[in-house]
Amino acid sequence: MKEDQNIEYKTSWRDEYLKWICGFANAEGGTLIIGKNDRGEVVGVSNAPKLLEDIPNKVRDILGIMVEVNLRAEESKEYLEIVVEAYPNPVSFKGEYFYRSGSTNQTLKGAALDRFLLRKQGRHWDGVPVPYVTLADLNEQSLAYFRKRAERSGRLSPEILRETNADLIDKLHLRDGTYLKRAAVLLFHPDPERFVTGAFVKIGFFRNNADLLYQDEIHGNLFTQVNETVDRLLGKYLRALISYEGIHRVETYPVPEEALREAVLNAIAHKDYASGTPIQISVYHDKIMLWNPGQLPVGWTVARLLGKHSSQPYNPDLANAFFRAGMIEAWGRGIEKIFMACQTANVPAPELQVEETAFGVNFTFRPEAILRQPESQPESQPESVSLEARVLGLLASTGPMSKSLLAGALGQKGISGQLNQLMRRLKEEQWVAYTIPEKPQSRLQKYRLTTKGRERLATLQGEKSQ
Repeated sequence: MKEDQNIEYKTSWRDEYLKWICGFANAEGGTLIIGKNDRGEVVGVSNAPKLLEDIPNKVRDILGIMVEVNLRAEESKEYLEIVVEAYPNPVSFKGEYFYRSGSTNQTLKGAALDRFLLRKQGRHWDGVPVPYVTLADLNEQSLAYFRKRAERSGRLSPEILRETNADLIDKLHLRDGTYLKRAAVLLFHPDPERFVTGAFVKIGFFRNNADLLYQDEIHGNLFTQVNETVDRLLGKYLRALISYEGIHRVETYPVPEEALREAVLNAIAHKDYASGTPIQISVYHDKIMLWNPGQLPVGWTVARLLGKHSSQPYNPDLANAFFRAGMIEAWGRGIEKIFMACQTANVPAPELQVEETAFGVNFTFRPEAILRQPESQPESQPESVSLEARVLGLLASTGPMSKSLLAGALGQKGISGQLNQLMRRLKEEQWVAYTIPEKPQSRLQKYRLTTKGRERLATLQGEKSQ
């Protein structure tokens, strides 16, 4: 029998092997065999009676746990089996924590140690309270956005959605005593990076692995990050194939929008935020790669992830909020939905990459889209300028319009990612403004042209006439 995550062979006893016993106790348990070599062949021990007495006492005195030590014999040679059970509480060896992973014994430090200690306490990183953050510090617009999404999903009762912010936070289990949890800060605080390092998304367009052409960073609360990341990818990084159904313009992206959104959601919802590392999205002319720090549940493989499986979210409190908002499912179907969307759109199935501390989803573009991807920033391209002029011209001639009305007037079947991105930029430049600025999420919201916007339109029209 070969060594594996539950079996370790040693030819003789040394006190340093208490670290291996500690590692087994902190993981899934296992057996340390003294008197066998790495091939599992019995070499025997000469002092078995003394070790039978010494080892249990040392384990008890130094590790504070009990183990079963058995004397075995094979081919007239004696060896010892030290059987270690998995312990529910953390076990340390002289102040250090060890953990059996595969056939190695690892020292736990930093974020890995934090995760381990929390798990042994039945807690998760996103459920840890954050001092000095109050309900008044949370963003009212983000809470209003959540209420609107939850109402639409039907996953929270109307009575709960009409309650105060404090009651809503409690119903979502985002408070621990008098303190807000980390999940509440990530979801609803205007600047979660004040409390969680690396809580943002990086996007880059690469000619090759060494040549970065342009990049963006998406900051803000997690709801903002989900929406803006998808909008930025569709509006700036992925060039759509344009076709028409009658008079309606149809945009077909290199990767199905549903699959892309689900991948972004999974990355943000299940990220290991203790890592201090942002989510990284790398776009090339023929593929897009999403990487987020994180780990699969203990014992899971890619094969299990691709099959029918239960939902075991890395961040349960974050996942619950996204579920109530109708953004994810509670049945562990995220990966399945990504693959189904690609299959329906006749796009190659994505490749999943699992590393010790990271998870990746790599999409290959549909063949007809590969040569059409931009190698310069889309804002500088004539098509983007033309769309900007058309939108500003519509607002100048028609008056205030909603995004859906603008999309229809432009001949689009729905509100495209490019239009979303453009409207956000026009507002940032103060070329357009809300008609109901005090209620940004209002269903009656429209855009109006500002004085600066009229000047911008005149400039664009002047450039066109030259």
